[in-house]
Amino acid sequence: MREILLITLSGPDQPGLTSKISETLARYRINVLDIGQEVIHNQLSIGLLIEVPEEYSSSPVLKDMLFTAHTLGLQISFTPITDEEYTQWVGEQGKPRYLISLLGREIKAEQIMRVSSVITAHQLNIDKINRLSGRIPLEQEEKKNTKACIELSIRGTLQNEDGFREQLLAITDDLGIDIAFQEDNVYRRNRRLMVFDMDSTLITSEVIDELAIEAGAGEEVSAITEQAMRGEIDFNVSLQKRVATLKGLEESVLQKVAERLKLTEGAETLFYNLHNLGFKTAIISGGFTYFGRYLQKKLNIDYVFANELEIVNGRMTGQVLGEIVNGKRKAELLEQIATTEKISLEQTIAVGDGANDLPMLGKAGLGIAFRAKPIVKETAKQAISTLGLDAILYLMGFRDRDSLNSNEAR
Repeated sequence: MREILLITLSGPDQPGLTSKISETLARYRINVLDIGQEVIHNQLSIGLLIEVPEEYSSSPVLKDMLFTAHTLGLQISFTPITDEEYTQWVGEQGKPRYLISLLGREIKAEQIMRVSSVITAHQLNIDKINRLSGRIPLEQEEKKNTKACIELSIRGTLQNEDGFREQLLAITDDLGIDIAFQEDNVYRRNRRLMVFDMDSTLITSEVIDELAIEAGAGEEVSAITEQAMRGEIDFNVSLQKRVATLKGLEESVLQKVAERLKLTEGAETLFYNLHNLGFKTAIISGGFTYFGRYLQKKLNIDYVFANELEIVNGRMTGQVLGEIVNGKRKAELLEQIATTEKISLEQTIAVGDGANDLPMLGKAGLGIAFRAKPIVKETAKQAISTLGLDAILYLMGFRDRDSLNSNEAR
C-alpha cells in the first residue's frame, strides 16, 4: 500500500546535510513530492513530503531516517498524510497567489501580528516568509539608515480586495511601516521600464519653490505647490500662477538652483541597479526640462519629459512653452515610451508623489506612491514612505545580496 509522509527536520546547519538526508531516502527509491529548506541564524529547518513505493514498508525508512538524523544532530518528526489530504493539497495549486512586503527601518512583532491577522480574517494562507533585506545590526547608532523587508507569500481567493487594502493601510498609519500588496505573477521580476516624477521624488525639493525663493515669492509659490500636489487646484492653473512669479528672473539662477538640489535617499543605488538590469528609465515631470536634463546626466537617464521655461534675452518671461506636462500628459508619455521601446505596460513601473502623478501610477504595471501626499498614498496601489527609492527593488523581488549599492557599482 502506498504511503505518504511529511518529514520535518531541524537543528544546527552544516555542509552536506541535504546530501546525507537524500542519500538515505534514495536507498528506498523515494518519490519526493515537495521539499523546502530554510536557515535562520545557522539553524536549519527542512521539510520533505515523500511517497514510499508500495514494495517498501515505511518501517525501514523511518528507522534509517531516525538514525541519519541522530548522526547529524537533528530533531526529526514524521506525519502520515492521507490520499484525501494530499489530493486536497494538490487542488489548491490553482488558487491565486499574492505577495505582501513589509518595509521599514526594522520589523517588529506587532507589525507581523497585525498583518497576519488581516490575512487570516480574509481566509488567506501564508505559504512562505522570506527576508529580502540584509542582517540588521544591534547597535542603535548603526540602525539610522538600515533597511528591513520581509515578504509574505500568501495563497487563496480574495473576496474583498478593497477592504483588504484598507485594513493594511490602517496598519501603516498606526505602526509606521510600509506594506505593499501585489499579485504574484510573471511580470513581477520581468519589468523593463521605470519612470519617475522629479520634484519630491527623485530630488528632495520642489524646483519651482526654489526658483520662487530666488524671485522673492517663496511663501506664495510654496502654498500653491502644496495645493496642487494635494489635488486641490487644477495643475495647469497652478503651474501658470507659479511660473508667472518668475518673470524677470535671470537665466543664470537655473544653474545655481540645480547645484543645490539633493537626490532622494537611495536614488543612486536604485539607478545603478536598474542600469545593471538593462532597464530603460525616464523622468516624466511637471517641473522643468533644465533640471530634468541636469539629473539625466547625473543618473544616466534615457528619457526626459518636462515643461520648458520661456527665456528671452537671458531672463524668464513667466511663461512655459508648448503643452504642459500635467497628469493626463504624464500617462500618455508613459505609454508613448513603452510603445517606442516595445515594452508592455504590465512591464512598467511609475513612481511619483503628487496628485498629478496618479494617472501614470494607475496606467503602469506597478504604480508606487513615494513619500506621497495623503490622497496619492490612499489611491495608489503601492506606497513607500519609510525607506528610500532603492526599496523599490524589494517590490520587484530582489534581495540585498542581489543588488549593488552605489559605491560598489563605482
